[in-house]
Amino acid sequence: MKKLLLLTIVAMSLAGCGGKKEASVSNIDEAMINNTIEALTSEYPDAKARIERSVPQVASLWRAEDGTAEEFGQFCKDYFVGDEEQLEQLATTLQLNFESLYGCYNKIGTDLKLRIHVDDGREIEPIDEMFNGFDPSAHLDDDMYENKIAFVVVLNFPSYTLEEKGALCENWSSRDWAYARLGDMFTSRIPASCNQMLAKQLADADNYISNYNIMMGHLLNDKGEHIFPDMALITHWGLRDELKTHYSDGEEGLAKQRMIYQVMKRIIDQSIPQCVINNDAYDWNPYTNMVMKDGKEQKAESEPLTRYKYFLGNFHAMQEQDKYSPVYKTYVERAFSQDMEVSYDEIEKLFTEFCSAPEIKEVAALIEQRMGRKLEPFDIWYDGFKSRSAINEDDLSAKTKALYPNRDAFKAKGMPHILKQIGFSDEMCRFICDNVTVDPSRGAGHALESMMKTDNARLRTRIGKDGMDYKGYNIAVHEFGHNVAQTLTLHNVDYYALRGVPNTAFTEALAFVFQTRDLDFLGIKNDDPNKDAMNTLDIFWGCYEIMGVSLVDMYSWKWLYEHPDATAEQLKDQVIAIAQQVWNQYFEPVLGEKDSPLLAIYSHMIDSPLYLPNYPYGHIIQFQLEQQLKGKNIADEILRIYPVGRLIPQAWMKHAVGSEVSTKPLLEEAHKAAEQLK
Repeated sequence: MKKLLLLTIVAMSLAGCGGKKEASVSNIDEAMINNTIEALTSEYPDAKARIERSVPQVASLWRAEDGTAEEFGQFCKDYFVGDEEQLEQLATTLQLNFESLYGCYNKIGTDLKLRIHVDDGREIEPIDEMFNGFDPSAHLDDDMYENKIAFVVVLNFPSYTLEEKGALCENWSSRDWAYARLGDMFTSRIPASCNQMLAKQLADADNYISNYNIMMGHLLNDKGEHIFPDMALITHWGLRDELKTHYSDGEEGLAKQRMIYQVMKRIIDQSIPQCVINNDAYDWNPYTNMVMKDGKEQKAESEPLTRYKYFLGNFHAMQEQDKYSPVYKTYVERAFSQDMEVSYDEIEKLFTEFCSAPEIKEVAALIEQRMGRKLEPFDIWYDGFKSRSAINEDDLSAKTKALYPNRDAFKAKGMPHILKQIGFSDEMCRFICDNVTVDPSRGAGHALESMMKTDNARLRTRIGKDGMDYKGYNIAVHEFGHNVAQTLTLHNVDYYALRGVPNTAFTEALAFVFQTRDLDFLGIKNDDPNKDAMNTLDIFWGCYEIMGVSLVDMYSWKWLYEHPDATAEQLKDQVIAIAQQVWNQYFEPVLGEKDSPLLAIYSHMIDSPLYLPNYPYGHIIQFQLEQQLKGKNIADEILRIYPVGRLIPQAWMKHAVGSEVSTKPLLEEAHKAAEQLK
């Protein structure tokens, strides 16, 4: 499942929130920059390279309101630290204080959003939504620039581009990396009003998605029959997961899958009746779009492009920040080169080459053989390579509900059990569990990191009144993997500035490692000699699906930047057209049905802008990580790998598995696995 992107983006944007009024142009000329460099270099000749990098960066951020050119020069002379021991002490002080600041603001933001995200049995009130859209940290960097703390950081810890980090990191120590990450903190000055607008926009989009449920017991087929039990499924996650459960249910299951697919198409093109969203007062036939109430047909208005209005709102909020981002000038560039630290072009090439690989058709033929029918579009979610696919989900839910009737039971029993199964010591089990809080989620579920050691990470999943069903348990195991990574990369890293992982794909990788073992944790062992081959093909097919979805997201954002004045109607038409184009090129030859819009269903496109590429990137990393874990104590490897902290992706992977991120191992193993299962 997705982790909560809203707070992540707000936290990241702390590195670029700016003045209370629009920033003016730098008032420092080249002559003053050169004079300042010369003066500092003569006093600190051993720091020449750092001085030549940092002084121009400070100058690029300095504004008239910060002082005159002469005051700029004097500031640099007064606050540059040339002694290495004093520089390390400065780094220590900054990190202690930033942990307090960012940690407390993160906790405040978490508390203010509690009613929106956590199901406490009460209805959401308008004031809850107002607090959900409020960012208490929006002015933090305003103050950092105003009292010159930001300039002290930039002056002493200059930033490096992604390319420079890649070239230099072979010889960097963890302290060098920490200094470089301090340098990443202040690289632009975005007005606080922009950050506040972004926070509200993302909060509203998240609230929209979190409350977008389909009442499955009120769906009608063409015979007027209700073929699903009463349950509310969130789109898209709940619908997708329900579809996956019916691969062992024969024709009855196929009918349910086809109906879910039809529901998804109505959501995508916005022909879904507004009155059936999160509302159990109506029956609805998604094929004919007929709405019934008390046995009588009702006139119903379609959803008024709400989905695409939120998508467009995200674009406009991000676009407002572009003019204050001199290095990465668009959100697309920031999402990839700055946040993922992998370029857009590199990701696109990785995904398109994978989706074009001959192994795709080879595995698809195997799936057709296993199912005894031709593939249909929704078979992008084929779940038959998981050992649980042959197990009735009701039986699994009965087991999980008995084990975990509430959140306290999962925290007290489930989490320690999972960690022990992975191989953690009793001491580490206690340490990790003590630093994770479990909440019942209103939405599909997410993991929320802590940003200070005195606060806890949050695990959230849906927990019903009668306990945690299998879907909720499966999500909880995934999110707990996130929490383990979050805890270790906060508490066990050498420097606070190195907390976390290179990008969210790397925490997704560990979450997937946990999730694939969910049945093991329930004591349901798989002695199948084809288990490893099945797991390989499961990861492979999951990559194929989510890469297609990611390409749709990427191309949609690219189109928006080419058409910044687009309306919601135009955006809807274009997203569908892009989804159809990607489908026809990479999926229709395998799954059939020309012009299927299915790849546009993902809710991440609405509430988590450009987050989707992290999933397939995470799957690739997961596979390489799983290869590394074979025959080893998993906990020991996790403790070796994750506390290295936030290096750039390729450097992290070399440390973890001895090679860079690549799809080649997965493609090769998928071919072998398909041959084995034939």
